[in-house]
Amino acid sequence: MVTAYNGVPVPSFMYGTAWKKEATAELVVTAVEAGFRAIDTANQLIHYDEALVGNALLKVTELGVSREHLFVQTKFTPLNGQDHRTPYDPRAAVGTQVEQSFESSLAHLHTDYVDSYVLHGPYNRRGLGGEDWEVWGALERLYEAKKTRMIGISNVTAEQLALVCAQAKVKPMVVQNRCYAAFGWDQGVREICRAQHILYQGFSLLTANREVFADPAIRAMAGRYGMGLAQLVFRFAMQIGMLPLTGTTNPQHMKEDLACRDFTLAEADLKRIESIGIQ
Repeated sequence: MVTAYNGVPVPSFMYGTAWKKEATAELVVTAVEAGFRAIDTANQLIHYDEALVGNALLKVTELGVSREHLFVQTKFTPLNGQDHRTPYDPRAAVGTQVEQSFESSLAHLHTDYVDSYVLHGPYNRRGLGGEDWEVWGALERLYEAKKTRMIGISNVTAEQLALVCAQAKVKPMVVQNRCYAAFGWDQGVREICRAQHILYQGFSLLTANREVFADPAIRAMAGRYGMGLAQLVFRFAMQIGMLPLTGTTNPQHMKEDLACRDFTLAEADLKRIESIGIQ
């Protein structure tokens, strides 16, 4: 477990449900059976099926894993990240869209609260506009009403995150970003998170960093520890203060990924992995 700055405990590894389509429910159940207790989804039918995540949550309750033992995170996806199947009235005010999407998520997930509610991404690539602040205000209201235990933001730049931290009434408890080795594993954003005591969640740690697996030194390092390459990357992520996501569909890989917590990498090896790909 790791702990958010507001005292909420969060499992140190998260199962991501993007791109699972009709297999979503079965895979979530398999992940929970393997030992995952944190599940990430979004109310965005292009890439997620949140309702099938909810079906899986009902199933695992029947198997003996109660709702309070699971950490469930979902997201509000702005109109520019949706197709025609929006979970809210696209003509409504942005704050109303957030409220409608959140209520839809609660219904999908068969719950009366979520553990973490995240803005899926700012409306613009640079800076923050009026719509971003409207969404953030709506998230703050959900947090203050205790409908979500944490709020956060995804797909965010260091500049945007610094603005949120400086100007928001409630700063994010979590940031979730795609994490590239070539950019120091999102070093700029991670530094802000470290300074602000924000939990950093890294996704695409494997798929975005295939060059890491081709590096002979990294392959030799994994062999030295008796680890798989995926285990090495996930363990590295944890040790530098990151909460990794995995979206594997392989039950054996799920167990192997979780087993990375049984290893400890030496400081020199952490530095070697952290600097890979940086020219």
